[in-house]
Amino acid sequence: MSVPRRSLPPLNAVRAFEAAARLGSFKEAAVELAVTHGAVSQQVRLLEEWLGAPTLFRRSVRRVVLTPAGAALLAEFGPALDRISAAVQQHRARRGDPPAAVLRVNALATFSLRWLLPRMSRFRAEHPDIEVRLSTSNDPVDALPELFDVVIRGGPDSFHGFASRVLLSERRLPVCNPSLLAQLPLAEITDLSRHTLLHVTSTPRLWRDWLTDAGQPSLEPAASLTFDHFYLTIQAALDGLGVAMGPTALIADDLAAGRLVTPFPKISLPARSYFAYFPEGRSDDPHRAVFCDWLEQQGRRMD
Repeated sequence: MSVPRRSLPPLNAVRAFEAAARLGSFKEAAVELAVTHGAVSQQVRLLEEWLGAPTLFRRSVRRVVLTPAGAALLAEFGPALDRISAAVQQHRARRGDPPAAVLRVNALATFSLRWLLPRMSRFRAEHPDIEVRLSTSNDPVDALPELFDVVIRGGPDSFHGFASRVLLSERRLPVCNPSLLAQLPLAEITDLSRHTLLHVTSTPRLWRDWLTDAGQPSLEPAASLTFDHFYLTIQAALDGLGVAMGPTALIADDLAAGRLVTPFPKISLPARSYFAYFPEGRSDDPHRAVFCDWLEQQGRRMD
């Protein structure tokens, strides 16, 4: 007697849906799963298509809310994933495998989305014995409500009770989608007057400082758009909405792939480097050292 074949949806899609449903956010699900926001959205769409295209979430600006169909699935998928996790833990316990070391990391949101998450699959493949639990925040190191093993922020800064080490450096310069240059070439600095300049609220003088260094302090663009996060400014540049001041570390992959170009590569502004901060009492933690060594190695590949 043959056993009926199970009809199972793609398991990565199930994990992405369950995390987004439980957390109420595609962004927070991406951080938990160490993937990009776009990857979570794509997996949820894949699950919706596999199920016959029911809508599982109602999207809003900052959160996602389950539809009745999504709530029904979560009620089944959540316990099922819990049982799978418990079975794996029991299997490891029977084999005598040591539990994975947990490393609690807090990093800037833009750094996480644009640089760290795209590289985390490599770290997990190289160091399966270390589980990185990543959360994001822009709070100062000494203002975080809880203690983390590693906090990634700009620097160099000094915080009482914390040691630090540099991870990677960057500069800032204009970047845009190459299709934008096909429409409005940027042969001279003055050509920026025909373009939309993209700004971020945390660095309101960035464009003005760059234009001053470029010898055009009074140049006025055709228009300006301002965003509250660097990653939104970068995404706007990728979408062809204008010219952004791109942090070189966070756009390196886009430059290499040709998704962004630098019309004036010889003129750039210095920027703060990225540092790892960690409690001085944990400075000899071997798992933290492995993680920070790996981050620094990834940063050197960009030099």
